[in-house]
Parts: sequence; C-alpha cells; structure tokens
Amino acid sequence: MTLWKKNGWLGALLLCSALSGAHAADEITLRIGFLRGPTDLALAKEKGTLEKSLAAHQVKVQWAGPFSAAAPAYEALNVGSIDMTTGSSTAFVTAIAAGSPLRFFAYQAMPADGEGIVVRKDSPINSIADLRGKKVAVNKGGTGEYLLSRALSSAGLAEDTVQKVYLSPSDTGTAFVGGHVDAWAIWDPFLSLAQQSYDARLLSNGKAVGSENAAGYFVSDAFYQQHPQVLKWVYEVLQQENAWAKAHPLEAGKIWASQMGQPGDALAQQLGNVNTVPVTTVGEKEVAHIAHIAAWYQQQGIIKALPDIASHVVNLAE
Repeated sequence: MTLWKKNGWLGALLLCSALSGAHAADEITLRIGFLRGPTDLALAKEKGTLEKSLAAHQVKVQWAGPFSAAAPAYEALNVGSIDMTTGSSTAFVTAIAAGSPLRFFAYQAMPADGEGIVVRKDSPINSIADLRGKKVAVNKGGTGEYLLSRALSSAGLAEDTVQKVYLSPSDTGTAFVGGHVDAWAIWDPFLSLAQQSYDARLLSNGKAVGSENAAGYFVSDAFYQQHPQVLKWVYEVLQQENAWAKAHPLEAGKIWASQMGQPGDALAQQLGNVNTVPVTTVGEKEVAHIAHIAAWYQQQGIIKALPDIASHVVNLAE
C-alpha cells in the first residue's frame, strides 16, 4: 500500500472518530426519578415513548427508582442524582421552602376521588370529628399531611387534635391493616389500593376538605438552565400520553395497576376512571393554586416562611 493510501485511510478514520466524538459530546442524558402512580410519565416509561421521542433529539433517558414518594425523589434531585421527577404540589411547596432548587414545569390537577382519608371498614370512626385523639398516618410535608390539615380545619379541629404518624405510603399498608394507625391520609394509586386490598372505607375525599393539590412534573434548576428545550420535548410526550389515557382509561389503568404489582381489572378500572385528567403548563392560575397551598402550610406551621413560587416555575406556554 502506498503512503498516500495509508494517509488517506488514516485521515478517514480520524474524521470518523472525530464525528463520533462530536455526536457523543452533543448527546444529553436525562435522569428521571420514577414514582409508581397514575401519571402520564408512568405510561411513557412503560410504553417506551419518551425514550423514542427524545432519541430523535439526541437525548438519552435513564430511569432511577422507584421512589416511595416525592420527598425522597426531591432529595435525590437536590443532591444531583437525578434531573427530573414527578410528585405533588404540596411536597413541592415543602421542598422549595427548605431551599431545594426545583422547577415546576407541568401541572395535573388532582381529581377529588384520587385523594382522601380512609379508615378500616369496621372502624367506629364515621366523621372527621371522630379522628380526635386518633393516630393518622401521613407523609410529612406532602399530600397526606396537607389533606389531614385541611380535613381538621373543615371540622373546626386544631392540628394537635390528632396524633400524626409520619410514614411513607409504601410503609403504611401494614400499619393500617394491623391497626397500628386508625386512619390514613393518602392519594392514588395507594388510595385505590387501600380500598381494593386493605379493606379501607373512604372517610372524606379531596373535594370535601377543600384540597387544591395537584400532581406535577419537576426539573432541577441546573438541568433547566442548561437544557431548557428538553422540557418542551418531555411535555409533548406527556400530552400525547394524556390523550391516550383519556381514550383508553382501562388500558392506562392496567399499566398503573401492574406497576403496583396488582394485575387484574378491579384496581385498573378504578385508577383509569379516576385519574385521566388533563396535563397543562404552569400559568398564573396554577401558580395561584400552589401559592394557596404555601399560604396554608405557613398558617398551619408546616413551613416557616412563604417561598417565592414564581421563581420555581417554568411556563412552557410563554
């Protein structure tokens, strides 16, 4: 082989290597903290639609979890272990009040039947007032504590009227069934699971206690600052999955129930019928709802000072 041929092949190899390196350098990795629950992100994970859509933009998806609730997922995001996750607006308020660098970029109102307070079917507790002196399981600073706080207020009871037992949702089933707690303030899929499998009776739902809670999609401020366009691509997939779930509620319910290790139609039917609500951007109306939760938390002493909600929101409609 002549020298120019050798150099020609060498140049071609170097060019290919350079192009390959440039492509690798341009690729973005999005690390997502996964929570089991009736969300559009859970559908996208199961169906692989997010990976497929983002791959077209040179974005690679990595899943972490599942996390038991929003709080530990926010902690992982706070220390840089993940870039994005789901959770509730209640837990979001607690997190940003504590200084977590979160951004709220997609909003999904919590359906009234998707959250509530339950007791065992044979319990003598028949009203919120009957909770006086009882042990109620809640997740600290999240949806459970918020629902209980709203319920107590609606009945004219002080926060210290009940004994709060701080447990993660995944740890509460055994405590509830075993009678170690008298009631449980919870949201779907755990609410539906409690009714289907733990012999639970609904004492009050979110609407009855005036809940303004919502599910949400959150990203670290660092990732948002570096890759703001990725949020729009993720949001497009969420909307697509949301439309699919609305058109196929039982199929969506089966996916959500299966992720909970509960195959069959009973839980799937309930999850699908209750949880197919629209996903939207976070505009002025949504910020107002979040601000109301923050004001409530401060009033009840759950947080010390009001966080700046607007500085932790990304409005993708702008």
